[in-house]
Amino acid sequence: MTSHILLVDCPDQRGLVHAITGVLLRHGCNVLSNHEFVDHELVRFFMRTEFAGEIEPERIATELRAALPAGADVQLSGHRRPRIVVLATKEHHCLGELLIRHAFGELGGDIAAVISNYDSLRALVQKFELPYHNVSHEGLSREQHEAQLLAQIAPYQPDYIVLAKYMRVLTSAAVARYPYRLINIHHSFLPAFVGASPYRQAWARGVKIIGATAHFVTNDLDEGPIIAQNVIPVDHSHSPEDMAQAGRDVEKIVLAKALKLVFEARVFRSGNRTIIFE
Repeated sequence: MTSHILLVDCPDQRGLVHAITGVLLRHGCNVLSNHEFVDHELVRFFMRTEFAGEIEPERIATELRAALPAGADVQLSGHRRPRIVVLATKEHHCLGELLIRHAFGELGGDIAAVISNYDSLRALVQKFELPYHNVSHEGLSREQHEAQLLAQIAPYQPDYIVLAKYMRVLTSAAVARYPYRLINIHHSFLPAFVGASPYRQAWARGVKIIGATAHFVTNDLDEGPIIAQNVIPVDHSHSPEDMAQAGRDVEKIVLAKALKLVFEARVFRSGNRTIIFE
């Protein structure tokens, strides 16, 4: 039987799980896994259900909306692999991790192309036989460069754009074109040490842990909804360079984990927060 993923986000009320599973039962479907959560502050209900069955998607979605409170968001999909474009600058560690996972079918999505404002990563990407485009920013305003960048991205029609250490701030126009489809890795455990040189900031502060944060990109720099984070311990013997090297190891794992969660439809947005069903 064909498997499907159902995502429901709606105002909370009694009997929602019964209403949803009742629709699935009437269509002869079998629930494989189910997760639900109620945000009591917002009085909002979230549910992710994997089920198997031969269905008419539009018909079952219509019945689900009719069974749920007004304003319910119902998304129904199969296990389709998202198409992604990766943006990078000069650092190889996050990009390399994604390329390796992609090559071995472990990424959960398909890399359509890699685009960088430098040419230094071309040889790495070509080893994996993927398209590489250098869109240089030299001599261009931020708006001019971004226009060329977006023009290069557009033909690939990506589901998501991954900023794998892409060290340029996107304008609000770019963010608006791909709302909540831009995913960034930040070299810090947000909200601490935002902006440039986070590891030197952390060293100067004498921190005992460092980490990385993957998040959706919004117009507020490094403040979009957080998808995944992790930390590792450090001590007084670590130089800023030692911290940066350790941080790079955390960054690539956190980014890969965040993408897996998003690609498997395990992430709900609730305001500037996320609900994650692992």
